[in-house]
Amino acid sequence: MTDLSSLTVFITGATSGFGTAIARRFATDGARLILSGRRGKRLEALKAELSAVPVHTVVLDVRDRDAVAQAFAALPAAFAAIDVLVNNAGLALGLEPAQRAELDDWDTMVDTNIKGVMYCTRAALPGMVERKRGHVITIGSVAGYYPYQGGNAYGATKAFVDQFAMNLRADVAGTGVRVTNVAPGLSESEFSLVRFKGDADRAAAFYERTQPLTPEDVAECVHWTAALPAHVNINRIEVMPTVQAFSPLSVWREPKEA
Repeated sequence: MTDLSSLTVFITGATSGFGTAIARRFATDGARLILSGRRGKRLEALKAELSAVPVHTVVLDVRDRDAVAQAFAALPAAFAAIDVLVNNAGLALGLEPAQRAELDDWDTMVDTNIKGVMYCTRAALPGMVERKRGHVITIGSVAGYYPYQGGNAYGATKAFVDQFAMNLRADVAGTGVRVTNVAPGLSESEFSLVRFKGDADRAAAFYERTQPLTPEDVAECVHWTAALPAHVNINRIEVMPTVQAFSPLSVWREPKEA
């Protein structure tokens, strides 16, 4: 396995859920961490928690193209050579059918889940290619493969993430850079609270009588792909909790006449 103690790991969306768990997992190896997110106080709290390892924090909204470019360009010398980029920042908003969905929600998901991944990847990738090493890890979703009612734009953004990762693999062949898409299924974090716009009861009901994946489960998958020997590339990991499986194809039936 690769010794991760000398690596620099850049994690977007590090202020909650998967991002926080991924940061903690890499910290156990002694890796240098660049933690980014929109909530500065949470970043500083996580930095204090992980004080045993070098940590640099960046208050960053990945939707802002110029801010992303500036954040990467302004990294301190000790953190400038990024070995692992974890494109974790992402979200779902709403669960309404497409005909009732809010266009603002669609725009936010596209800007975060698609453009944010592109901006951060484009900023980190040239240095990785020049150094002939590196690993781009994207956090996708099983929603990118399997449609469900209300998934509309969210599922489409995660399908993009998977296809983008696979095309990156084609582009960086021979450079020593690895690319992996980790696609979780049902997971319990702030994800549903964000999706339902702060409705804690509705978010909690989403997980009732289930045992979903935890952020730590997903962090373990991310860590494993990065820790494998440099000649091994995991293209994608699709992971669901045992309680989740596949549904039959939907068939709409007209209501019976009275």
